[in-house]
Amino acid sequence: MSPLMKRIPREIRNGWSKYIVIFLLLVGTISLCSGFFVADESMLKAYNDSFDKYNIEDGHFMTKNPLNVAQRKNISKHVTIYDLSYVERTLSSSKIRIFKQRHTINKVDVLEGRLARKEGEIAIDRLYAKNNHLSIGNYLDNKWKIVGFVALSDYSALFENNSDSMFDAIKFGVGVVNEKTFNQLTRSQMKYCYAWKYNKKIKDEKKAADDLLKVINEETSLDDYVPRYQNQAITFTGSDMGSDRAMVMMLLYIMIIIMAFVFVVMISDTIMNEANVIGTLRATGYTIKELIFHYMSAPMIVTLISCLVGNILGYTYFKTLMASLYYNSYSLTSYKTIWSISALVETTVVPLILMIVIHYVALRRKLSLSVLKFIKRDLSKSKRKHAVYLPRHIPFFTRFRMRIIFQNIGSYIVIFVGILFANLLLLFALALPDMIHNYQDVMKSQMIADYQYILKVPSSIQSEDKLKSMISLLSYQREVETDQEAEKFTLYSLKSKEKDAKEEDVMVYGIHKKSRYVNIDHHGDGVYISSSYHEKYGYDKGDTIILHEPYEKKTYKLKVQGIYNYPGSVCVFMDQEKLNEDILKTGSQYFSGYFSDKPITDIKKENIATIIDFDTITKISRQLDASMGKMMSVVQVISLVMFMVIIYLLSKVIIEKNGQSISIIKILGYSNREAAKLYILATSLVVLLSIIVSIPLEYYLLKPVFIAMMKTEMSGWIPFDINKIIYIKMFIYGVLTYTVVAIMEYRKIQRVSMSEALKNVE
Repeated sequence: MSPLMKRIPREIRNGWSKYIVIFLLLVGTISLCSGFFVADESMLKAYNDSFDKYNIEDGHFMTKNPLNVAQRKNISKHVTIYDLSYVERTLSSSKIRIFKQRHTINKVDVLEGRLARKEGEIAIDRLYAKNNHLSIGNYLDNKWKIVGFVALSDYSALFENNSDSMFDAIKFGVGVVNEKTFNQLTRSQMKYCYAWKYNKKIKDEKKAADDLLKVINEETSLDDYVPRYQNQAITFTGSDMGSDRAMVMMLLYIMIIIMAFVFVVMISDTIMNEANVIGTLRATGYTIKELIFHYMSAPMIVTLISCLVGNILGYTYFKTLMASLYYNSYSLTSYKTIWSISALVETTVVPLILMIVIHYVALRRKLSLSVLKFIKRDLSKSKRKHAVYLPRHIPFFTRFRMRIIFQNIGSYIVIFVGILFANLLLLFALALPDMIHNYQDVMKSQMIADYQYILKVPSSIQSEDKLKSMISLLSYQREVETDQEAEKFTLYSLKSKEKDAKEEDVMVYGIHKKSRYVNIDHHGDGVYISSSYHEKYGYDKGDTIILHEPYEKKTYKLKVQGIYNYPGSVCVFMDQEKLNEDILKTGSQYFSGYFSDKPITDIKKENIATIIDFDTITKISRQLDASMGKMMSVVQVISLVMFMVIIYLLSKVIIEKNGQSISIIKILGYSNREAAKLYILATSLVVLLSIIVSIPLEYYLLKPVFIAMMKTEMSGWIPFDINKIIYIKMFIYGVLTYTVVAIMEYRKIQRVSMSEALKNVE
C-alpha cells in the first residue's frame, strides 16, 4: 500500500469532529432531498395510473332535474353515462358533499377503516377529517357514524366549485354512504350530476367535449358542464406535483457547493500545516496529480458515504415524511414506492461531480507552487512582501484582531456566504406564515363587498340564434332579480398569457358606471388591474396585458389605465357595458353577479354558481397555512443548524491554524480568556457584521424567488410584505446560535497547550 494511502484513515481520524459534523449535515440534506424526489416520482406515477385504476371520468354535467329514460338513451349513443348525484350538507363550520358508493366510475380508495355497510354510516375524505380533527368512530352532524377515511379519485384536490381559485380541504369535504342511507337523504337537496366516459378513444378532448355539449343541450338544460381537462378537482394535483422538484434540486446543489468550499478551506489549512512534508514528497518524486488525489480522498470518502447513507434514509424514513407533505395538501390515493434512477443521479452522482470539480480546481491551484516554496512554507502567490499597513494609533489588540481577519479572509468569505444562504432559508420560513396571517387580516378591510354572488348563466344566452338568446336572457334576468341594494356586475373568466409563469384564471369584472363598491374611471379605453396583478406580474399604468379565452386561441390585448387597490385576487376591472359588448357580445343589459354587504335570500340556490365571501377570498392563505405551516418549522431548524455548522467548522479551522500563535501568547502570560478575546472576538465581529449586512440583503434576494414561486407554482397572490419584527427575530436567532459556537471554540482554545509553540519551529 502506498504511504499516502496509509495517511488517509489517520487524517480522517485526527479530524473526526469536523468530518462528523460535515457528514451529518450532508446526510441530512441528501436524505431530505432524496426522500422528496422518491416520494414525488412515486406519487406522480400513482396519480397518473389512477385514471385507469379507478376509472376516472372523462367529464361530468349537472341538470336541474334527473334525466329520463329517453334522454339517457339519446346521450348514451355517444358516451356511457353514470349517475353521480349528491347531496350537500352544511355543518357547523364546513360543508360536506355526500355521494352514493361508487363501484364502476370514479372509484374510491379506502385508506383507513372501511366503507359504509350499514344505515347511518359514512366514510369521509381523509384530509378533510384530518383538518377538522375527526376520527373513526366520531359522528358527523350527530347523524352519521364515521367508519372509514377514503380518497375519491375525482377529488384529489378538494375544489367545491370548479370556478374557485383555490381548493379548500378545511371548509369543504366529500364522503360516501351506502345506497340505503343515500336514498333517505332529502330529495329536494339532491344535485343531479352525471359523469361520462367516451365509448372510443378520442384524439381531441376539446372537440369531443364541445360536440357532446351540443348533444346534451338538445336533450336538457344544463346547470354545469365540466370536461375532465377543465376539472380542477382532478387536474390541479397533477399539474402541481413535480413542479417543486427544480427548487429542491437548487437548494441541494447550493448546499453541496457551500460544503465543497468549506472542505477546500479545511484542506488549504492542512496543506499550510504540512507544507514541509509536501515539499519533501514533491522533491522525492511524487507528482502533483498524486498529491491532489491524496488530499481529495478524505472529502470524497466522506461525501460518498454521506450520499449512500442519505439515500438509504431517503428511501426509508424521509420518503414517508416527504410524502406526508403532499398528503397534507391533497386527497391522494395510496401509492407504492418506485426505484428512481434520476433521484440517485441527482443526490449522489451530481454532488460527487461538483465536489470533485471544485476540489480539483482549488488543489491544482494550491499545489502548483514550486517545491522550494513548500519547503520554505511560503505558499503565497502574491508578490506583496510586506503586511498590510495598519496605523499605529489603532490599539494593539484591535490591530492584532484585524491581522487575524486579513490572514483568514478566505474562511470569513465562506462564513459570510454560508450565513447569507442560511438566513435566506430562515427568512422564508419565518416570513411565509406571517405573510399568510397578514394577508387574512388585510382582506378583512379590503374586500370589494362582504358577498359576491356569482350566478349560473344559461349557455343559451350566448347562442348564435339571436331570438333564442334574447328569450334566454329575459328569462334568466327574471329568475335572478333581487332587492335594489345589491349591485349588478358582470364577471368573465379569461386565462393569463405570461412568460415563465403558470397559466391562471384572471377574473374580469364589468363594473357599473355608478358603482358603490368599485371606484374606477369609466372614461377611456383601458382597464384597471388589481394590486395583486400589478405585484405578481409587474404591470404598470400604460402597459398592455394579454389575456386569452380558455382552450381557444382568441386573445385580448388590454391597456392598463390604472391600478386598483385590491389584494384579493389577480383580476381586471373595466366598464360593464364595454365588457358585455366588446368581449362577451351579449348586449349592455347582461350581468352575471351581485355585490352585496348582506346575504341575498330571494334567489334560488340552483341559480347561484358560487358565493365569494371572506372564507372564499382567504382559501389560498388558509390552505397554504394548513399544508406548509409545519414544514416551515422544519426549515427554520435546518437553516439554524446549517448556520451553526458552517461557523463552527470554519472558526475551528481558524483556531487550529493559529494554534502555535495561541500557544505563544499563553507562554507570554496571556490567559485563556485574553486569548479568546483576540481570536474568538475577531470571528465574532465578522459573524455579527455578516448577520447585520445579510439581513437587509435577504429581502432583495427572497423577493424575486417568492414572486417566481408564486408565478410558477400557484394561482392567486399573497402580498410580499415582511414584518420588521421578523428581521429582529433573525438577528436574535443568529446571535444565540453563534453564542453556542463561541462557547465550543472557547473550550478549544483552553485545550491548546504551551508545548504547541515548540512544534514546527524553524
